[in-house]
Amino acid sequence: METQSGGSGSASGGGGGGRMRLRKTESAEMRWVVSGGAYEEDEIESSDGGGGTPAAASGSRGGCSDSDDNYEEAEMLRQRLVRTGPRADSLDVEAQDVAGMNRHQEITVGRSIVLAVQTLGVVFGDVGTSPLYAFDVMFNKYPITSKEDVLGALSLVIYTLILIPLLKYTLIALWGNDDGEGGTFALYSLICRNARVSLLPNQLRSDTRISSFQLQVPSVELERSLKIKERLETSSMLKKLLLMLVLFGTSMVIADGVVTPAMSVMSAVNGLKVGISSVNEGEVVMITVAVLIVLFTLQRFGSSKVALAVGPALFIWFCCLAGIGIYNMKTYGSAVLQAFNPMYIYYYFERNPTQAWMSLGGCLLCATGSEAMFADLCYFSVKSVQLTFVFLVLPCLLLGYLGQAAFLMENLTENQQVFFLSIPNQAFWPVVFIAILAAIIASRTMTTAIFSTIKQATALGCFPRLKIIHTSRSFMGQIYIPMMNWFLLVSCLAFVTMFGSINEIGNAYGIAELGVMMMTTVLVTIIMLLIWQINIIVVLCFLTLSLGLELIFFSSVLGSVADGSWVLLVFAAVLYLIMYIWNYGTKLKYETEVKQKLSMDLLMELGCNLGTVRVPGIGLLYNELARGVPGIFGQFLATMPAIHSMIIFVCIKWVPVPVVPQNERFLFRRVCPKSYHMFRCIARYGYKDIRKEDYISFQQLLIESLEKFMRREAQERSLESDQYDGTDSEEEVASASSRALVGPNGSINSLGVPPAEAAGTTEHPTIGSSMSFDGSLDEAIDGRGSLDDELSFIHKAKESGVVYLLGHGDIRARKESFFVKKLVINYFYAFLRRNCRRGIAALSIPPSRMMQVAMQYMV
Repeated sequence: METQSGGSGSASGGGGGGRMRLRKTESAEMRWVVSGGAYEEDEIESSDGGGGTPAAASGSRGGCSDSDDNYEEAEMLRQRLVRTGPRADSLDVEAQDVAGMNRHQEITVGRSIVLAVQTLGVVFGDVGTSPLYAFDVMFNKYPITSKEDVLGALSLVIYTLILIPLLKYTLIALWGNDDGEGGTFALYSLICRNARVSLLPNQLRSDTRISSFQLQVPSVELERSLKIKERLETSSMLKKLLLMLVLFGTSMVIADGVVTPAMSVMSAVNGLKVGISSVNEGEVVMITVAVLIVLFTLQRFGSSKVALAVGPALFIWFCCLAGIGIYNMKTYGSAVLQAFNPMYIYYYFERNPTQAWMSLGGCLLCATGSEAMFADLCYFSVKSVQLTFVFLVLPCLLLGYLGQAAFLMENLTENQQVFFLSIPNQAFWPVVFIAILAAIIASRTMTTAIFSTIKQATALGCFPRLKIIHTSRSFMGQIYIPMMNWFLLVSCLAFVTMFGSINEIGNAYGIAELGVMMMTTVLVTIIMLLIWQINIIVVLCFLTLSLGLELIFFSSVLGSVADGSWVLLVFAAVLYLIMYIWNYGTKLKYETEVKQKLSMDLLMELGCNLGTVRVPGIGLLYNELARGVPGIFGQFLATMPAIHSMIIFVCIKWVPVPVVPQNERFLFRRVCPKSYHMFRCIARYGYKDIRKEDYISFQQLLIESLEKFMRREAQERSLESDQYDGTDSEEEVASASSRALVGPNGSINSLGVPPAEAAGTTEHPTIGSSMSFDGSLDEAIDGRGSLDDELSFIHKAKESGVVYLLGHGDIRARKESFFVKKLVINYFYAFLRRNCRRGIAALSIPPSRMMQVAMQYMV
């Protein structure tokens, strides 16, 4: 399809005629590409860069006028609303190698049944064990005085289950997943992918051409999302505020993972006190500690194996809840069904406003595990989680609470250990055994959620790197983090021995849950406005209902901070500071490396030998820069007597997508002319990807991708030569040279000139940036036969050996810096960096193949 549109000027300052072409690709994204003036545009050098928005593109494209004014006006309106792709360069060419891929695993009926069983063991264990303690905590501080109090409390529980786990999470939040990933950082990653709000300035425009990026095209009716996007991208304060909210939510998730095992296991073990009168509180604590140690020891076997084994056990638990509830309603009466009338909530608050308000903290515990249902989504499919909750979990929970309330209405003084007291005598010990087993399963719920969250946070530069073990061959999201597992165990044991009572732990539990819930509400609201583009009235209704309800609950649990909940807040604050300091130091280090990278003028002055001796071999220099030559390379040139004949600057880059397909892993571009034999390689990984390849497999994939890049480059130069040989006029040459590629993915669709030509003819060597190609058109034509020579050069260099050049860049605060900055950078961040896992460790490179140089930056 071909259209024409009017425009004035171009980014290069030259007007003139040109043609605009729009082509659809298999991706959902479309791009306008306008010819009529070449211009140079950096992919990114600052965190507040353009980002390909219509606002950024306005006025930067040239075109010719159209005779039809109405058509021109309509096309200009569409151009303002459709994302405009950047000029294609060598990185973009490589990024378009693979068309849109089907990244989702096909879920069969049998697989869905297996996943449904596994979800019980991983996702719903926490919310499934809430009947063990919800009524106990609700009536802890104030005794029950009438049956109406029971109905009011039951009505609170019923509608809390409906509004939070069912409405907010199952029906709304689960759809906010990032390609199957759930949790706080998955939401943040989804926002970062659609608006450039990340504080780490390493984004590349070519990242948007990954087939898993899936950007949407805004519509004319919902221009509001563009304004929100522009506001988020241009306001550094909003970016920092968004990151702070995400880090706060993540710290509360980890705190929740500490309290969940303590609360679940201790509440189940408390059943022994009902069956055996001689068991005291101290013995309950000791048994709880022993169970927790066994629990965290078994965690290393992975979610898939453990969940499939314990899933049937939790299914029996839910059946017990439903069966006991039905038995109690038959035994004590079905008057509790009146609690479905929400007016009983009003009556409850009218009679005893203080008691009702204080009981809200305990009422919230019936919805614990709602966040785990979302955070653990990476382990399973959305459909399996939704179906299991709606048709099994929720009905069993409601029946369980109805049965306990029926028992309480006839036994008003028995307001502690309500669940165990309501069990029929004949089934008491089997149910106690199943309850303890279910509590053990529930304790794993937030632990698995934390593993997923930490993996996402690490990939986005917000948490120190830790060793991650992949535990399933079928689902790549199922992971195990040993360091975090033992840290959670120690913290959990400390909480159990410090509090020693489910009532005190329950108060801390509510604070952790609400902190996570409120952050999820804010992030889902942003996604509704920015990505889903839902009507503003619907968004306001969701925000008002969810956040308003959570703030009411939060006001209740804050009243019990003095009872010991402050310990959990201090714990979460320490975790928050660790993540913030790591992100701050990482960002400062990257910005400093960008400022101190080597200029191309210096490399050109040194010549192709780089002022030293070039010896056969390939040197892979690892660095974190996505653009430019890192300053650490100058340190290598200064300290080493010789340098390898081929140098590849390798950047391991995490992009805000769950998975990067293997065929789209590597991007290449040349650095300096061909005679230098220097390249830049960006190895891209999604936050769900696991780097399992060893160094031999990695370098093999890298070299194969480099050869592929060279072949493509040679093919483009050949096409470029043919294009110029066939032109009859200077005007035709100028028009052809300004055309660019359309389509973010898929096969390369030429518009008359190969896309790399735009990069090759418009990008010149500048200080701090690299060149896509090294010569003019004449050199390209003369060099058509040089492909075999270059491939032969690579093979000989590879035979001579591949050496990994590792540069350790540390940062130190300047002497004139503030005391707080010195403390944070020189001590806290330095300590975290020394003790975290190095990014190159995943390749297991032998020391004989490594050369290391240290460099210190003053910030």
